[in-house]
Amino acid sequence: MSRKYFGAKKNKYRRVMAEARDYSTWRDAALELDYLEGNVEWKESYVSDFYNYELIYDRLMELRNAHQRSDFKTLMRSLREGLHHDLGNLGNPRLYNRSHVGTKHLIEEYVNQVCDSIDFICSSEFPELPARQKLDFFKDTSLSFGRPALLLSGGASLGLFHVGVVKALWERGLLPRVIAGSSVGSIIAAMLGSHTDDELPSVFDPARHNMKAWRWLGLWSGVSGKGFMDIRQLEKVLRSNIGEYSFQEAYQRSGRSINVTVSPTHQHQKARLLSGFTSPYLLMWSAALASSAVPAIFPPVQLMKKDPEGRTIPYMPKLRWVDGSVVSDLPVDRLMHLYDINFTIVSQTNPHIAPFLRTDGSQEEWSWMGLPWKAAKAEMRFHGKAVFNSLRQASDFELLRQVSGHAYTILAQRYQGDVTVAPKYTPWHFSRLLKNPTTETAQRLILEGERATWPKIAMIRSHSKISLALEKAVATLKARVSGKKPDLRVIGQS
Repeated sequence: MSRKYFGAKKNKYRRVMAEARDYSTWRDAALELDYLEGNVEWKESYVSDFYNYELIYDRLMELRNAHQRSDFKTLMRSLREGLHHDLGNLGNPRLYNRSHVGTKHLIEEYVNQVCDSIDFICSSEFPELPARQKLDFFKDTSLSFGRPALLLSGGASLGLFHVGVVKALWERGLLPRVIAGSSVGSIIAAMLGSHTDDELPSVFDPARHNMKAWRWLGLWSGVSGKGFMDIRQLEKVLRSNIGEYSFQEAYQRSGRSINVTVSPTHQHQKARLLSGFTSPYLLMWSAALASSAVPAIFPPVQLMKKDPEGRTIPYMPKLRWVDGSVVSDLPVDRLMHLYDINFTIVSQTNPHIAPFLRTDGSQEEWSWMGLPWKAAKAEMRFHGKAVFNSLRQASDFELLRQVSGHAYTILAQRYQGDVTVAPKYTPWHFSRLLKNPTTETAQRLILEGERATWPKIAMIRSHSKISLALEKAVATLKARVSGKKPDLRVIGQS
């Protein structure tokens, strides 16, 4: 057949992928495109300079042989001493950029075999291996291996994109149990924490939520430092959508560990990560309200908590807090300490960041063209930080001080994860940044989030599936030891 014919077929499947409204349709078209582009042969071949395929193959054979012999002792030793995150560089982004769906079959076979081996040990009965001993084994292995986290950035109304990212992960059984959010990301995270797994479909339906968070107060209110927008209106919306749950109560309800970043207004305070570990009695809507209080747009916020009788009272009454993305949009280091995170999925919708991100996992090359650009960017960042740091410390004008502080921390942070999902912004998006979204706008942003996530599924699965299998084994065995029903609410099948 002619080159023109194949070109037309490829364009057809690219259009189907671009217009797909569900993962199944997108995946079918992507597989056809892989076939036409010759990627099937690439996936079937084990050989590549991008990872240690010989190591992965040897580990696969060792696990497979022990599993086939039902040799649980050898299997457990092999898992315990050889199970390492990103073994042989199997998570190399270049292994996921060649094809539209999946990666090297050897990697997929290895990950599936590890998960099958975990399930075999967990579900099979061995007289020499009581449930308590199994539980200890999987706890230790899970702690050693680590776990994934989902981080949701700021982005005002455009943060509805996050909902699509969450939906795409949840439908594939890949939604992490640890979720962190700042600004609008904290609102989405808090909603995930306050809804059970059975209730999650309602989170994905914008028609079921109050989305009228923006209410203009006037120019003078903003210039005087009180905020251009009504913080009481935002509070009303958050309490309606999140409920009156503390972080502790939310975890007991959903099984998800929700984390919210807030930034201080006092010079002797540092940014905080609010969670069930650090602030169990704090109300999640209050944390999300503070994290969403963008300087100049909203005034600083007092945090609220529940007392032992369940009454709402101030938390540290003399302190006020603002937008979490000001200082810590993505609190990766803190999450690593609290939850042993080994892999981060970032949904990045900040309008001053997302348009400049490269989300294909590739890095800028140090070529004769790339080096001057990198040097120029480094110089701009260095001098920009110095200027804005001086302004935020020396200015007596409240609005200038807040804006300068925000600009300084924007330049000082990192905004990407191991996998980064970001929208492709157009003038249409920027025109809706500070507007109450209609149901149609929300549905469009959610679908954009799904479409941006689907190409990342293979890489996320390679990094996350083993962690989720270990978490499932721990939950199952905990229940078996205690005689209770296992809590598998947020552990799906990928």
